[in-house]
This record gives sequence, structure tokens and C-alpha cells, in this order.
Amino acid sequence: MSADRVAALLEGAVDLHVHPAPSPLPRRMDGAEAARLAGESGFSAVVVKSHHHSTVMDVLALEQAGVDHGSAELFGGIALNGPVGGINPKAVDLALKMGGRIVWFPTIGSAQHIRHHAEHPNLKFPKLAVHLEPEEPIEVLDGNGGVTEDVYAILESIKAHDAILASGHMAPHQITAVFQAAREVGVQRMLVNHPNFVIEASHEDARRWVELGAYVEHSLCMYDEESSFHNWDLDTMVAWIEAVGPERSTLGSDLGQMNNPLPTDSFRKIVGRLLERGTSEDTVRRMVATNPAELLGVA
Repeated sequence: MSADRVAALLEGAVDLHVHPAPSPLPRRMDGAEAARLAGESGFSAVVVKSHHHSTVMDVLALEQAGVDHGSAELFGGIALNGPVGGINPKAVDLALKMGGRIVWFPTIGSAQHIRHHAEHPNLKFPKLAVHLEPEEPIEVLDGNGGVTEDVYAILESIKAHDAILASGHMAPHQITAVFQAAREVGVQRMLVNHPNFVIEASHEDARRWVELGAYVEHSLCMYDEESSFHNWDLDTMVAWIEAVGPERSTLGSDLGQMNNPLPTDSFRKIVGRLLERGTSEDTVRRMVATNPAELLGVA
């Protein structure tokens, strides 16, 4: 596959899912380096994520220190796990008012992730380099199956800042309940992260989320054989894309971990392979650039 053809498709691409340092999980780059590498490959923006803390202040600290992050815009967000207080409206309020663009609902702190990790002790997930108190399941639903008042408060904040609500690693029924409440509140931007990893969603689940207005993000690290997260061949991703449609699909690297490929290298590889198997340039372009840029509000 022509490198020039792949490069042209990545002009203006957006990676909504990069894992940088600092982190208690081993990382190979910080946010500024991730953005510089992305900009050198023509990307217009990168969002950096931590499972343990808000990356919004990381981004501001880099920028206020005058650290060069190249031509790509750099954004942060907050994942609602134990270290930030779980479903914590005040933490979300701060993150969004300081410029955060994504709120990931519980990832490593979701009951689904904790259960899945217990049932699959060899789960392909990074090992902590710093000992932390173990995560406890974070509840998003009340006793009647509806979302809690704190979830509603967070959804109102997301709506007010026109930010992205991301599913994190919650179970399908929890994602559905949160997305239904988000739709009720008026949240406009919703994203499902790697539906077949930990979440264990079906195509039918994903189609339901798309009906509610969500996009479905596929993590390139899980389709790149050089990644420690490699789980599936490309046919699996293509089947998901066909199930919900490319108009509601996005690609994110989910990379930045130590000893894994660089995010931009994985983008080039997987985009090239999609083209080789007959995926149209328009479809690829929509998933790497148009859709994530619209979600992030940088289109």
C-alpha cells in the first residue's frame, strides 16, 4: 500500500485515545511528545487519557511551561475511577471548566472491568508500576435501575460544556442506561470505547447506542500484532464497522504504553491494511478524521 496514500488519509486525523505519562502505568511518552508525533503525521488533534487522574491539568502545565507540542492540538479529559472519587460531579466540573473535552465513565473502576479481570487473570492490560489501593466497583445505577443523581449532575455538566461522554469499561446495560439519561438531558456527543474488549457488547448493543446518538470507537492496539493488546484480526473490526456503519465508527490508537507501537505507527499500519482489503478511502477518512473531529468539535 502506498505510504503517500495512507499519509494523505491521515491529514487532519484525530486520535481521541492516547495514554501518556505521567501515570502509575508504564508509558513511553508524555502528552507533548504524543501530540508532536501526531502533528508530524498530519493529525490535527490528540486527546490524552489517564485511568487515574484528570489529564486536563497535565495539558495546561505543559502549555504554560512553554513545552512544544507541535502543530496538533492537545486536549485532556477525566476518567471516573477511584482516584478521582468515582462518580464525582465536582471533579468533572473542575476538569471541564479548565478545558477538558472528554469524560470517561468508569474504566478500571467499573464493576464490569473488575469482574472481567478476576475471571481473566491474564487479561491483556498494563501492570501497575506503583502500588495503589485496589479499585472497588463504582455504581452508576440506583436500586431501580436508573442512573444516580450524581450521574445526572455529571451529564448536565457535559451538556453545558458540549463535551464528550465516553462509556469507559461499563457493562452494556449500564452504558445503555447512562446514554439514555444523556439523551434525555440533551448531551450531544457520546462515544463507546472498544465495545468487544472488557465491555463484551454485542452488535445489537452497539446499534442501540448508535440509535441513541453515539459513535463506536475501535482501539487500533487490539488489531496490531506488535501490540501487547493484540486480540483480533482485522476482520473483527470490519464486522463491527459494517454492523453500525462507518458513519458512526471511529478509530483511536489506545496506545502510549511502554513497549507498544507508537500511536501514529499503528494508525499507518491499520489504515494501510484496511485499504488493502478494499475499504474505501472515503470510509477510512470518515473514521480517522471526519467523525472524531466532529465529536471533538474541531471539524
